[in-house]
Amino acid sequence: MRRAREFVEKLVRIHRAVVWVAQIGIFALSAVLAFLLRFDLRIPPAYLGHLAYALPIWIVVKSVVFRVANLDRGWWRYVSVADLLRIVVGNFAGSALSCIAILFIAPAGFPRSIYLLDLITCFLGTAGVRIIVRMTAEATSHGRNGAAGKNTLIYGAGDAGVTLFREIQRNPKLEYHVRGFLDDRPDKKGVHILGAPVLGGVDQVQVLATKYNIVIILIAIPSATGTEMTRILERCHAAGVECKTVPGLGEVIQERELAGQIRKVAVEDLLGRNSVRLEENQMCSTLEGKVVLVTGAAGSIGSELCRQIARFHPAGIVGFEIAESPLFEIDREMRQAFRETPFYPEIGSIQNRTRLNEVMRQYSPSVIYHAAAYKHVPLMEAHVFEAIENNVFGTYNVAVAAAEYGVEDFVMISSDKAVRPTNIMGATKRVAELLLLALQNGRTKYVAVRFGNVLGSNGSVVPIFKKQIAAGGPVTVTHPDMRRFFMTIPEACQLVLQAAVIGVGGQICVLDMGEPVKIVDLARNLILLSGLRPDTDIKIEFTGMRPGEKLYEELSTMLEDTVPTAHEKIRIYVGNGMPAGDMVTWLDCLREICETRDVGRLVIALKEIVLDYSPSTHLLKRVIEPREGDRRAARRLPEPHTTGQYPQ
Repeated sequence: MRRAREFVEKLVRIHRAVVWVAQIGIFALSAVLAFLLRFDLRIPPAYLGHLAYALPIWIVVKSVVFRVANLDRGWWRYVSVADLLRIVVGNFAGSALSCIAILFIAPAGFPRSIYLLDLITCFLGTAGVRIIVRMTAEATSHGRNGAAGKNTLIYGAGDAGVTLFREIQRNPKLEYHVRGFLDDRPDKKGVHILGAPVLGGVDQVQVLATKYNIVIILIAIPSATGTEMTRILERCHAAGVECKTVPGLGEVIQERELAGQIRKVAVEDLLGRNSVRLEENQMCSTLEGKVVLVTGAAGSIGSELCRQIARFHPAGIVGFEIAESPLFEIDREMRQAFRETPFYPEIGSIQNRTRLNEVMRQYSPSVIYHAAAYKHVPLMEAHVFEAIENNVFGTYNVAVAAAEYGVEDFVMISSDKAVRPTNIMGATKRVAELLLLALQNGRTKYVAVRFGNVLGSNGSVVPIFKKQIAAGGPVTVTHPDMRRFFMTIPEACQLVLQAAVIGVGGQICVLDMGEPVKIVDLARNLILLSGLRPDTDIKIEFTGMRPGEKLYEELSTMLEDTVPTAHEKIRIYVGNGMPAGDMVTWLDCLREICETRDVGRLVIALKEIVLDYSPSTHLLKRVIEPREGDRRAARRLPEPHTTGQYPQ
């Protein structure tokens, strides 16, 4: 085996020369063999002259044909069915042209059967040598990845699993020794694929892991649902086996090899999200060559929007952000990762109209993505006026500046909490949506995009759970029945860009967020991903619902009041907006209330603007118990803070 491997490596160094010599040898040998077969392995002396004429013709003509068809290029070790079809065509063309040349040049009496015999022997030779080289290369690679590698099973005996197995065999750097496949389809059990058996389904992981001393299982089912991934993860964990996966199509297309993208199972995999279909040509026409401004550019959504936008070659990206240090970090990242796209970091608040005007005058953006907002529900229940000032007045400032400076497209990031809101954050987002609908009467196209919680975003449950797990627990969940819609950051941002293309102005786009996920299940899965056992190694504690929270976000209303679009994951909300006259009146009213800091008037005003707003019990207590608040203010004592809660 060692000598065979060394021989293959020497051939690689002189690849082109070896190909030419091998092909000329095959052409000559097939010609001689055709004559031998025609005359029972003894060529009569009278036909040696015919062979002398035919031999150089076949060699020259077929060499030219193979060169024109690029059959003398490429690596034989990677020969495929498509290559074999090209070899068939090349041999037919070479034999046909050779036949014509022989008829004109060679002496009369050339046996006709020779042409067919030469075609057959030449095809067998040119195809066979390639197959032999590939088999030798795979055998030597398998030897390198054999006993020294980790005993491995591949879960999934479909196309992805077979492709992964092939790449593991070819790549000497991958230390996996594949003992077989796992697949839940009964008809595949016992079948051999590329020499490796399908040993059983995922329910037999524990038995097979013990029998074959399995160290790791590679999941090669990019289309697996969240439920399937969770079941696989639980079985692997119970068997004490490491578990890794290969990504879905959206990630695979960015790399050449599947095996090079093997990674640990992430919480995103447990959601079973399908790849987002993007209309990239339409996005290019919206973003290419234009200046794009992103507010909240250093946040989770804003920073990912900057990365996604940079793919479409804008003239520049203006990152508008009030947080200095995060803006510094995204500036460094963008300059390093997207050198050809200018990134302009600008510090400022959306509440400062003067600063907004400076930036708008300096850069004259054509597109604005408004991601700056206060979003944490319990925190905003305790800071109601700040939520209004930022989420409502700040949005109004940016939207009006967009109209004044001739911005073509304005896209605001909204929230599913704007549907029948029960908290200040959701109510302010709904008011901001109404403002955009009322402003839609000019050149600027205003679109709002609603979606749910974003996995991994700043302040989301996933980073919090990870920190609690790293500290040894407990993991705190507010309620055992708490459910939320989740999206990954890239998925949400890609759909935001897509919605901007679909929307025609004065619309609210609603993203399809799939099925809601129980927060306690998410916590259990994260504990499993950490290699620990829920309720045994890491405890889960329920702390009670926080101010302004719902048990579950409502999607039914959005579906009832929406219509489909050309994109399967985006719908358009068809509810009515607020007339422009009323909008100005209500903004003046809200400004006055914020100046007087009157919580009761604020709740009443929001109820009149957003008819389906239901204030939280926490907020109503602040309204109906003013004496307690006045007494504390008189003594200049802060409101009491309890663990996991905000002021009552």
